[in-house]
Amino acid sequence: MSDTPLGTTTVSQIGIVVSDIEAKAEAWARLLGVPVPDIRITDPVEKTQAEYAGEPTPARAKLAFLNAGQVQIELIEPIDGPSTWRDQLDRHGDSLHHVAFRIQGMAEKITLLGDHGLQLVQRGEYTGGRYAYLDGVFRLGTIIELLEND
Repeated sequence: MSDTPLGTTTVSQIGIVVSDIEAKAEAWARLLGVPVPDIRITDPVEKTQAEYAGEPTPARAKLAFLNAGQVQIELIEPIDGPSTWRDQLDRHGDSLHHVAFRIQGMAEKITLLGDHGLQLVQRGEYTGGRYAYLDGVFRLGTIIELLEND
């Protein structure tokens, strides 16, 4: 275990919000020399239990994943409901949204990172795990995502 409150120093993913996921997925695939990834839509709130700014949200997005060595590139096109993705896209256009780390002990990590000035912005469930976005923009220049798989 590392001395970091994250428990790891390995970045597993970078997330980019985009306004046209099909075009960006094709462009990234060409750049990396890989097949164009499938695009999927996140589950509805009944399954994700998504919360944004402390309130339930019907936030949904189109997602595409490209593997680039140890780091996965996640493209995110918000399509419904208030979310950190929509806020980022509205304020900054197509841009870096987050740097993600795979962790264990989600609740503990959220508390520890809160003690380091990173406040929870959005969280939810996905098949096989959960995610949390913590606002690191002021301190770090981007949102930090925690990914915990079962």
